[in-house]
Amino acid sequence: MNNSRIASIFSQIADLLEIQDENPFRIRSYRRAAQAIESCAEDLASWALHRGDQPLHLPGIGSGMSQKIREIATEGRCREHQDLLGRLPSGLLDFLRVPGLGPRKTGLIYRELGISTLAQLERAAREGKLQALPGMGAKSESKILRGIEDLKKVAGRVLWIEAEQEIQEIRTRMTACPEIQTLEVAGSFRRRRDTVGDIDILAIGSIAEPVMETFCSLPAVKEVLARGTTRSSIRLESGLQVDLRLVPPESFPAALQYFTGSQAHNVALRERAKRSGYKINEYGLFREPEDAPCPIAGEEDLYRICGMDWIPPELRENRGELEASAAGRLPKLVEWQDIRGDLHNHTRDSDGACTMEELALWADCRGYEYLAITDHSKSLTVAHGLDERRLLRQMEEIDRWNARADKPFRVRLLKGCEVDIKADGSLDLDPEVLSRLDLVIASVHSHMSMPRDEMTERIVRAMSYGCVHLLAHPTGRILLQREPFDLDMEKIFGAALRWGVALELNAFPARLDLDDIHCRMAKEKGVKVAINSDTHAAEHFHFLRYGVFQARRGWLEKGDVLNTQSLDELRATLRQGKRIPAGLA
Repeated sequence: MNNSRIASIFSQIADLLEIQDENPFRIRSYRRAAQAIESCAEDLASWALHRGDQPLHLPGIGSGMSQKIREIATEGRCREHQDLLGRLPSGLLDFLRVPGLGPRKTGLIYRELGISTLAQLERAAREGKLQALPGMGAKSESKILRGIEDLKKVAGRVLWIEAEQEIQEIRTRMTACPEIQTLEVAGSFRRRRDTVGDIDILAIGSIAEPVMETFCSLPAVKEVLARGTTRSSIRLESGLQVDLRLVPPESFPAALQYFTGSQAHNVALRERAKRSGYKINEYGLFREPEDAPCPIAGEEDLYRICGMDWIPPELRENRGELEASAAGRLPKLVEWQDIRGDLHNHTRDSDGACTMEELALWADCRGYEYLAITDHSKSLTVAHGLDERRLLRQMEEIDRWNARADKPFRVRLLKGCEVDIKADGSLDLDPEVLSRLDLVIASVHSHMSMPRDEMTERIVRAMSYGCVHLLAHPTGRILLQREPFDLDMEKIFGAALRWGVALELNAFPARLDLDDIHCRMAKEKGVKVAINSDTHAAEHFHFLRYGVFQARRGWLEKGDVLNTQSLDELRATLRQGKRIPAGLA
């Protein structure tokens, strides 16, 4: 139970209260508490378990909230949260995944129309019933219908980080079972796909009954779908299905490879094995035609008999990895420790939860060489974006900070800004001011439904200004919520190469934008990718690892990633091809 999980429960309590039109002060207190928990550096589960009798000094967290944190950390749930869930139809929480529908509108729809499922919501929208409600109109109704259609495409899937959180709880309890010798997670989770449909767990166990009893009795189990001596299936409270398979030690390597997938990769591997006189299945490796079992020590043996090097799970999608392995041309994939700094971070000056100095502390703890401060620009009023005057003042503050002889951290702060790309492709701040920055990030936060040609031209024009270094979250997608912009990516990559603009792989777990396909396109076209956390709170720094996972799926190596460069190398790269307005050279 980490801080993000605890914060998500507090956020959902606030949502449930708002749906019921409860006291706004109470709602705000839970939202403030969720933000404080999310940005807290201390592991609150550890505090609750080992020092829960001591006061918790966090803004917005009093004795009552502290007690709820202890309850969640020790019991895995909160009674108030469970009580609120019991008062409302469970389907209302699905409404909150629809773009344009927040808790307030969800509550309005439920109270006025008695609607509590997505199917009912869709029917009401198609019948024009929503636009008659206060604060809603035909445009809102149309947006809701589009959002429902998008949700249908990803039904039953969760973010990788959400699957990871469930797996951490399962692994902790399962590995405490003395009959389990080995336990590994396979499937799309092991391949580190950005979303996960279900969880496949493989285990070696000495006695089946206590292993299956432990599995089927996990606290998060909502329903036991099947229970046997070699395989059991459960459905968690979150809706995720989890399958556990007990396999004998001699079959474990082949089973791990088989259940990791992908199916297309496995089919291609089996065909190669057959040409070499072998058969591979979930039970092991066999020599044909006599079907004689061949002992194997690990997955590496399965690839070796086909004349290949072991292939990292992230690459197993049958996109050329087998051919590259056979030819000895597999990429040396980027690692988390290759990252030298983070180029996309927000402070309290816009919508971040930390001061500049607090971010520097965390960056220094990570061992970063540099950290870019990139608060939003003025158009994004909801994020308290910076105008030119405030940005110049922040730049002076960064210069003073870097010049301090007594500063406690080694990390170098870079002057940056995340500048909005307006609908016509112009930038939100004066280019002369932007030219004084170390790093200019351009991004789209509005008018997201523009036609393909217009949106593509909008972004290309922004990159052509000559002062932009990085295009942030290029396709604008929000996983499981919002489809990517309709873009001509060939033109985007062409403009990025021409104007020396890197493309961001935004590591925020709900974005992971660029996707793996576009990462590989960037590599092939020679466009640099920057893996950034988009940090808004201290805990977000670790999101960068999810970006590295995505980069590995996209075949990226250290040299393909902008922020694997040293500070001197990065500065030289950022200066290349950038125009400086007259009088500033």
